[in-house]
Amino acid sequence: MCMDSYQFHYGRGSLDASALRPLHPRVLESKLAQYVPEATEEELVERAVMHPMGSRPLAELAAGKRHVVVIASDHTRPVPSKIIMPVLLREIRRGNPAAEITILIATGCHRGTTREELAAKFGQEFVERERIVVHDCDESEMVCMGTLPSGGQLILNRMVVDADLLVAEGFIEPHFFAGFSGGRKSVLPGVADRKTVLYNHNGRFIDDPCARTGILEGNPLHRDMVFAARQVGLDFICNVVINDRHQVIFASAGDMEEAHAAGCAFLKDHCSVRSPMADLVVTTNGGYPLDQNLYQAVKGMTGAEPLVKEGGVIIMIAKCEDGVGGDSFYRTFAEEKDLERMLRTFLHTPPEETKVDQWQSQIFARVLRRASVILISELPDDVAENFQLIPAHSLEEAVAKARGIIGREQWDTVVIPDGVSVISSAADN
Repeated sequence: MCMDSYQFHYGRGSLDASALRPLHPRVLESKLAQYVPEATEEELVERAVMHPMGSRPLAELAAGKRHVVVIASDHTRPVPSKIIMPVLLREIRRGNPAAEITILIATGCHRGTTREELAAKFGQEFVERERIVVHDCDESEMVCMGTLPSGGQLILNRMVVDADLLVAEGFIEPHFFAGFSGGRKSVLPGVADRKTVLYNHNGRFIDDPCARTGILEGNPLHRDMVFAARQVGLDFICNVVINDRHQVIFASAGDMEEAHAAGCAFLKDHCSVRSPMADLVVTTNGGYPLDQNLYQAVKGMTGAEPLVKEGGVIIMIAKCEDGVGGDSFYRTFAEEKDLERMLRTFLHTPPEETKVDQWQSQIFARVLRRASVILISELPDDVAENFQLIPAHSLEEAVAKARGIIGREQWDTVVIPDGVSVISSAADN
């Protein structure tokens, strides 16, 4: 990659990377950017749905099923719903023209998706034609479905509990504590009660060494999530993998675990990167929508975390045009400045007393304990500093500040153009 002409994704635009050229960085990218799919986006989704893994075809599953719920991701995920959803609805209606279909937006504990965001996601005509309900983890009618393997209560939106057929769309990407997104996550945290989400995201689970990017086996959060999806009867999924242009390059459909595993295997094959550790790691959240707030930007930082030397520097490029992303997230860092004490508090908080956004604060504090983080964003400087971040307004300024922290003229630099798209690990220096 030539740093003279390279642009980092930044919000809906880009940021010039030429300031990094004198550092001669190692550039780590997933192979997804170069992967050439064997068919168009529409054809990949169509093939996956029509040839499901570990499941009967969706049209057959829909036969005789009156109340059908299709779980869709919310505004924070770049899922190509305009491609996936028409195929799913067509097959459901082919199996049962009288099916009453509800699209349930899986917000988890995020804010509600707006009407404008729904139109951008599905298309205006679709929004006007179909029944769409936005899940609210506090206000939606809920049902307790028993006890999770971890001991927490499994409380879910009544609509998924009462569905005769439960389907989910989504996309799979490396996830910084669930291993991978997609599949079972449509149910937990997607359409779960806040109490259930908080219990699942408790400090002990987040601290577990298996609760990391690209790890499913032994991951305690994943175990609870799979149980929740099976307990409520998630019958059929269609998940896709997208490239840095948000284009579908892989699709799998069918059984919730089997189809999800296929997508995870594809990602692991194409997203795993290794590098000697470096004094400076530069990364991003891949642009909009994933870099719209600081809360989400923590994910990109964790892509850099395994590769930055202890006491080194991470430059995080995330526009954060939507601000911080959570009041509790902000207050945690406003009220406690001692990172070690903060982490001890999280670890010793009983699972049933987990606070909102505690998991994000815990992971963020873990990153900050390891390295200084310089943030290029649109956040006011005082807001960035509240999070113990070092604000910068250009890549040139960020590099200059990194030089001052590292204290040497020569250092090793790694660039991860999209920190949420890789599964990074350190090689021997």
